[in-house]
Amino acid sequence: MKPDASQLYLARMQRVLDHVDAHLDGDLSTEALAGVAAFSTFHFHRQFAELFGISVHRYVQLARLKRASFALAYRKTSVFDVALDSGFGGPEAFARAFRQRIGQSPSGFRDRPEWAPWTAALAPLEQARSQTMTPSFTDADVRIVDFPATPVALIEHRGDPLAVGDTIRRFIDWRRANGLPPAKSATFNILRNDPDGVPPEQHRIDIACAADRVAANPDGVTEGLIPAGRCATVRLTGPGDDLRAPAHFLYADWLPRSSEEPRDFPMFVQRVKFFPDVPVNEAVTEVYLPLR
Repeated sequence: MKPDASQLYLARMQRVLDHVDAHLDGDLSTEALAGVAAFSTFHFHRQFAELFGISVHRYVQLARLKRASFALAYRKTSVFDVALDSGFGGPEAFARAFRQRIGQSPSGFRDRPEWAPWTAALAPLEQARSQTMTPSFTDADVRIVDFPATPVALIEHRGDPLAVGDTIRRFIDWRRANGLPPAKSATFNILRNDPDGVPPEQHRIDIACAADRVAANPDGVTEGLIPAGRCATVRLTGPGDDLRAPAHFLYADWLPRSSEEPRDFPMFVQRVKFFPDVPVNEAVTEVYLPLR
């Protein structure tokens, strides 16, 4: 079926968002991005703002700040190196923009991130992306696989979803100390419940990686197991922060017409490629629904 004019228009804007995510160090001026979309430079800034509810300049700024904040919080990269790679033209401009938008200095965020203000600051970026980046799935996207029994090291996050970043930081530190980087040890999240279906204090998610044994440690990391069994899986390409779309599709659309039944283990995901190690539009998450 031939796409209509609105679909073609959105596709041109999607090219812009993909270009931004893939070229955060490059020329992301309004003129350059208008060229990516093949729109007039006289109108593009208004077209973008009216469609996404945010200016081109602010969108680019927030995309760069999100990558920088991940490098600071999760990679413990030096503030100077992050500033040089930030696309802001220098350490002073980067520090000024970071404090203005995020509400902390880069060094303060690196040492102790305040996740609630960070989430609020980046909300316009995520809302803009949701205009065109919300993934859709069909039954053809679902594969039935035999997932092997996988021993894991895990740390449980229990409580406010906005605070999961601190748990992730602790787990990354433990992985680093034990020589289990993502390139060597697969990364998993076990979704113990739906954050939208329970009060924040009851939210539970396990942050995990493949590991045969876990020595006693003060970090709260314990041994666990993702059991062997059949699973329905879909691949999510792009931002993996929000798993509502694949979860909704599997539970509300695919499962009722599949003649399958879930077994007694939670939905889990494998982070195959993740931001900021790859551009956000190249991140890959495999979502698994365990079946009888």
